[in-house]
Amino acid sequence: MADTSVPKALEGLAISKTKELKGTEKRDTLIEIEKRYQRKWEEEGVFEVDAPSTDEFPLGSISPDELREKYPKFFGTIAYPYMNGRLHAGHAFSFSKIEFNTGFARMQGKRALFPQGYHCTGLPIKASADKLVKEIEMFGREFERYKEEEEVEEAPVAAKAAKEDVTKFNAKKGKAAAKASKVKYQWQILHSIGIPIQEIHLFADPQYWLQFFPPECKKDLTNFGARIDWRRQFVTTDANPYYDAFVRWQMIRLKELNKIKFGKRYTIYSIKDGQPCMDHDRGEGEGVLPQEYTALKLKVLEWAPKAAEAIKGKIPEDANVYLVPATLRPETMYGQTCCFVGPTLKYGVFKASEKEYFVITERAAKNMAYQGIFEKEGVIEQAAEIVGSDLIGTKINAPLSFHKEVRVLPMESVLATKGTGVVTSVPSDSPDDYAMVTELAKKADFYGIKKEWAELEIFPIIQTPTSDLLAPYLVKKLKIASPKDAKQLLEAKELAYKEGFYQGVMKVGDFKGEKVEVAKPKVREQLIKAGEAFAYSEPENKVVSRSGDECTVALMDQWYIDYGEDSWRSIALDYVENKDGKGLNTYSPDTQHQFKGVLNWLKQWACARTYGLGSKLPWDPHFLVESLSDSTIYMAYYTIAHWLHKDLFGREKGKGNIEPEQMIDEVWDYIFCRRDLSDDILEKSKILKETLEAMRREFEYFYPLDLRCSGKDLIPNHLTFFLYNHIALFPPEYWPRSVRANGHLQLNGEKMSKSTGNFMTLDDVVKKYGADAARVALADAGDGISDSNFVEDVADNTILRFYTNKEWIEETLKDDKLRTGELNSFQDALFDNEMNALVNEARKHYEETSYKLALKAAHYDFLNARDTYREACNAAGIPLHKDLVMKYIRLQALILTPIAPHWAEWVWLEVLKEKKSIQFALFPEVPAADPSLSAAREYVKTTSSNITSAEAAQLKRMAKGKQSDFDPKKPKKLTIFVNESFPAWQAKYIELLNEVWDAKTNSQKIDDKELNGRIGKMGEMKKAMPFVQALKRRLKDGEPAESVLSRKLSFDEKATLLAMVPGLKRAAGLASVQIVVIEEGSKKGKDLTNNNEEVEVKAVVAEVAVPGQPSFFFENV
Repeated sequence: MADTSVPKALEGLAISKTKELKGTEKRDTLIEIEKRYQRKWEEEGVFEVDAPSTDEFPLGSISPDELREKYPKFFGTIAYPYMNGRLHAGHAFSFSKIEFNTGFARMQGKRALFPQGYHCTGLPIKASADKLVKEIEMFGREFERYKEEEEVEEAPVAAKAAKEDVTKFNAKKGKAAAKASKVKYQWQILHSIGIPIQEIHLFADPQYWLQFFPPECKKDLTNFGARIDWRRQFVTTDANPYYDAFVRWQMIRLKELNKIKFGKRYTIYSIKDGQPCMDHDRGEGEGVLPQEYTALKLKVLEWAPKAAEAIKGKIPEDANVYLVPATLRPETMYGQTCCFVGPTLKYGVFKASEKEYFVITERAAKNMAYQGIFEKEGVIEQAAEIVGSDLIGTKINAPLSFHKEVRVLPMESVLATKGTGVVTSVPSDSPDDYAMVTELAKKADFYGIKKEWAELEIFPIIQTPTSDLLAPYLVKKLKIASPKDAKQLLEAKELAYKEGFYQGVMKVGDFKGEKVEVAKPKVREQLIKAGEAFAYSEPENKVVSRSGDECTVALMDQWYIDYGEDSWRSIALDYVENKDGKGLNTYSPDTQHQFKGVLNWLKQWACARTYGLGSKLPWDPHFLVESLSDSTIYMAYYTIAHWLHKDLFGREKGKGNIEPEQMIDEVWDYIFCRRDLSDDILEKSKILKETLEAMRREFEYFYPLDLRCSGKDLIPNHLTFFLYNHIALFPPEYWPRSVRANGHLQLNGEKMSKSTGNFMTLDDVVKKYGADAARVALADAGDGISDSNFVEDVADNTILRFYTNKEWIEETLKDDKLRTGELNSFQDALFDNEMNALVNEARKHYEETSYKLALKAAHYDFLNARDTYREACNAAGIPLHKDLVMKYIRLQALILTPIAPHWAEWVWLEVLKEKKSIQFALFPEVPAADPSLSAAREYVKTTSSNITSAEAAQLKRMAKGKQSDFDPKKPKKLTIFVNESFPAWQAKYIELLNEVWDAKTNSQKIDDKELNGRIGKMGEMKKAMPFVQALKRRLKDGEPAESVLSRKLSFDEKATLLAMVPGLKRAAGLASVQIVVIEEGSKKGKDLTNNNEEVEVKAVVAEVAVPGQPSFFFENV
């Protein structure tokens, strides 16, 4: 029997902050319906989609474009999930975007393909399996020797960077985020996600992960109701020989195109793993790149006494020792006045060669050891250790500086985690440095230094528009009093860098008169050639591999893909910019901006590693293709996967009856439209011509990919690689059509995190709320690139709404008193028209992939329209009309199908008794909404609301003693005053709007600022603005311009009010309702409710009535 207890080490993970459900009967009823239809869809192969066959349309007899026009298609995919765990709610959010799109595409009559594979390449699975091997050795097969340890503290959250480049975003909420957890061992992690203790040992074999998690992923998505063609599923790596052949073909062709190259380059590197650590191999630091510095060699001329003692006898007497600061601004070295160290930091004296030693931090030494800087590659030899405070006063040589000899001084803010722990000081151009040397000079005794060490002359070296001593100028201007004024110093630093670099001109040195941005690389090269500096690189932020190793930067020979190469990047940028409308649709300017930013900085990418899972590099098989390089064009593989194999691993041949060995490179070229078929290919591959043509048909019909969905954290790597590789390997007509990047998903308004208990897997969500309620909550969560929010209350309330709607449908259809015959002109006509409007509104939002708004129209507003109709009929004392009840049931089922297919299927098959699944139904075609009926409907809603407000306002006046003749507890009479003529003052504003409104485009010819200015000059601004805004709203809502601007209502106001009377009486508890038509300036009116009898008008409120905006007066009867 499986162990179900929760060990102490896992107790923190067992605490959930998610919502607790009270009763589940309604949910269970809906889930039973969902399971029934999921089985039916699977049995009937509802989501299995194929291209038109070559038997029906022989290859070449019709072009791909003509075939797609005859049989429209949609092909959408999500970045396949990594198989080291269960899918969580964040995965489901990205899945939902393709899922809803696929559902709507089917309803547009398209052959909609949504396939799904499983990513297994790379380090994470292998590293986790290796950890388990060690843990089993330590604790036993079932970890019986494990003893409870002290709780492992959660890793602190790094402070947010003061400024972030929006085009370079280091994922904080993606796969690499929320890794902090209260568990220490791999077996604990597996146990926490539900793996029984007795089975965990199986995961010590990395191949077992591939067997276990993909079926779980399929089960979770099936339970979610995903419209996936499961015939096309596969795992990556050489575990599937067909996919392995596909990846090898891809790499060979990229190398032939000179996109893959070999050479020395900086890369993030794990010393422990002995290989590069790319994005998906990281537990922390996804998106972090190498940062290259200029490392200066500041030769020690005279040691401070304690430092001299620390190194005595530990290095050769004739050796040179250098303090080595790392700088991003070598052009400022002319202005060095001192060198800073952290007084509490520990420094090593590391051997670079027989006669050279560097004073740097151990972290810097680890980086240098793998960059060809030390004489022995990968060897770190520390001769001595010195505390920073012991270095203070050491005299050193400063290359290029006007001061050839400077001193080492203290600076508390120097970090061991940035650069080398040694910082050279240029107070002319660095506000931090100027503030520090000023402080040191003021408090020399306090810091234990000689005052003159901090008072060397500050020479101007760069002229900017503001000053040639920019740092002192900014420190004074921003009133920075000490180095502790961090906020002001940060502002000063940004201002100094931008102005100095982009607008500065060199005043000194060999490049005097040149712009700083031109001179900078020249000064760097000069220093390096003179042997006074060298290139040094380190990770721009902390990176930790999944094996737990803090990574360095290595300069190493490696195979890399030459992303960023000028001509390749230029094509990609043009495609992303999409100026002709034929490029990449990114749905959002933010997404396009981030793509362009990444394309402008992304450079070479290591595409091979020696450790992990994957396909072997064809020409260098001791290397494996890394995980972000074998997953760039696999969408093409989906088109033919079912022809190659029936199972995940390619152990059973697919419908093409093809062996993996038959998939030679030329076959892939032919299938993917890179070459024509030849006798040579047929002879070498031994694949039937008919089979090859059928596979090519699948590709050229479904490609290009219509939509790629992913979290925005993949723009800096996967999504950009995906574009680059398609551009390199396929003709332009097969390049991706669109990418939809979504934000991350919060849960109940907070970041999802296992460590805090605010976390749900997809399985958790579906079991707790059912598939449709989960899908509704995901649609409701949001659509933009900013973070969205899954609210459990939405899912919980959806259960009630669906269940209540189900009951109402069942009960209403049993009602034999429903009306039949012609629809009436009020309640029926308004409801019928509103349903038409909502159907067309939902269609528009689905087309724009705005699912939150589509849900509002299809679900919330549709329910509200029905409820309003019920209330209106009930108030009028008439039954609902049967035809409209049936129309409501049918239309809502159809327009909710993309989001809530199970509930819709129940309505379709069990209520409407349709023969075929709603998954094959088309989106309903309904007449366009009648603007006059829409206006009347809006008028009814507004008037009803205004009547309630008017009574409240009248009661408020009574409470203040302004009225004493109305008692709301006694029988009430409501008088509604209607004016058929607009006030004379409005004419000139109507004339203005006539002038600036374009009736053809239904838009304003001038901007709001200009319009408001013109209104302001005409007087009566206070009452004119609301009047003009109301007219504009009517125009934008579709009312004909000729009606609005001729000052006519598009509906009969008097008839509408008369039709409202029975409902108003019942809803507001009125004894009587009187409708009086008045004219401006007259004290007489006509009573519509009494044969137009003339009545005297006494109520002051009558004067404010205008067409479309009646006024109201309550009194007792």
